[in-house]
Amino acid sequence: MLEILTASFVVMLASLSGKLIAWRQAGPLIERNLHFLVSFAAGVLLVTTYSLSQEIIEHAGSLMAGLPWVAAGVVLVLVGFRFIPHFHHHHDVQTEDHTHSRIDAGRILFSDGIHNIGDGVVIVAAFAVSPLLGIVSTISILVHEVLQETSQFFVLRQAGLSARTALTYNLIVSSTILIGSIGGYFLLEQFEALEVPLLGLAAGAYLIVVFHDLIPHSIGSVRERGHYGKHALFFLIGLVLMSLFRALLPHQ
Repeated sequence: MLEILTASFVVMLASLSGKLIAWRQAGPLIERNLHFLVSFAAGVLLVTTYSLSQEIIEHAGSLMAGLPWVAAGVVLVLVGFRFIPHFHHHHDVQTEDHTHSRIDAGRILFSDGIHNIGDGVVIVAAFAVSPLLGIVSTISILVHEVLQETSQFFVLRQAGLSARTALTYNLIVSSTILIGSIGGYFLLEQFEALEVPLLGLAAGAYLIVVFHDLIPHSIGSVRERGHYGKHALFFLIGLVLMSLFRALLPHQ
């Protein structure tokens, strides 16, 4: 149990990855280019969604078996969140030309929370096979999480949260990995049966985040400010980086 909890807490630390780019030296540069970094995040999360669909195929035997849960994730996030108030906006720096973003911080946090529960189950299952597989799986999840959580930090900042608030929410949501790891430790068979529903819900939720929030936000930014080439470049960088991590360190 100790090694599972240790691995879970190590992965949770990835939620603070955004702190690395929130240093005073880099902060102003990041803030000026947040609209480009949202495009970067869209690339990262698009690959994450694809990875989840591949895991559904592995666990369920076919994508069709997981599609109902993907659809449930889409409906839950798209419809359910209409009845939930948006996060209170609190900006570090106010400017005269500031406009509120259409990005909903709640949607991406919900998506990440469901994904993290699944990661907790994966860690337990890996350690159940062997300590070495558990360590390798934890490292793989950690590497993916660093890039994903950093991208998520950019999105939360663009959604209007202050740097401190974004980091705090990231850490709180990352703690849902403990639900999967602790629950999986005591009820591994039952929690493994939840893998396909969890993967499907997370994939559906991320689909809405990417195609309803992030990509439209980037397109709107292009129309207002131009820089189409830069947005496309940042999107491709996010896409390629996450794809490389996925190829070198398979999430499974």
